[in-house]
Amino acid sequence: MIKAVFTDFYGTLAHEDGDVVARVGQKIFSTGNAENISQISDYWWEVFQRLYTSSYGGSFRTQRELEHESLAETIRHFGSAADADELSELMFAQWQKPPAFADTLPFFENCPLPVYIVSNIDRRDLEAAVEYLALQPEDMFTSEDARSYKPRKELFEYALEKTGLSADEVIHVGDSLSSDVGGAGSAGIRAVWLDRGGRGAPEGVDSIKELTELFAFL
Repeated sequence: MIKAVFTDFYGTLAHEDGDVVARVGQKIFSTGNAENISQISDYWWEVFQRLYTSSYGGSFRTQRELEHESLAETIRHFGSAADADELSELMFAQWQKPPAFADTLPFFENCPLPVYIVSNIDRRDLEAAVEYLALQPEDMFTSEDARSYKPRKELFEYALEKTGLSADEVIHVGDSLSSDVGGAGSAGIRAVWLDRGGRGAPEGVDSIKELTELFAFL
């Protein structure tokens, strides 16, 4: 019996930081030697992913630390005169005041079960964002709390421990096939993919296009 909903935050309840990332990339491009902005974005993501996948347990580092280091390395790589501190602050501000998707408030207002947020983000940034959007989750669990990032299972296991629920008593929804569907699955939790773009789910993956469609799975 499902007793609660776990949900991702960025890309699921609130918009990602794509617009700010584009502005940051443009700044690095205009002051560096990259051939195009895509080259910058690809390198930045590659560096971030490398740092992110090795960050857990005793080697854990916060999302802010990883973002700043990956950005600083990208700036150096492309010989840019951009300031990593200044550009990082743009990212952090977006994390704390992201726009919500249109179905987020209706989802919270009508969900018949307690909703818990499970997100790859630093706690202070998630708390600020949730307050900014006036959301009222039952509780929130972050990568900083668990000292591990999705798709590793530790964050999901941490959320289960704190809620006192077993894996078969919750359902997780999120926009990432790897972090949300794969990560939840590794912890034994059923997951539903939020396919906002209508790309079509891989075989064997449950999907929805709007958050309120999750109610049919409860």
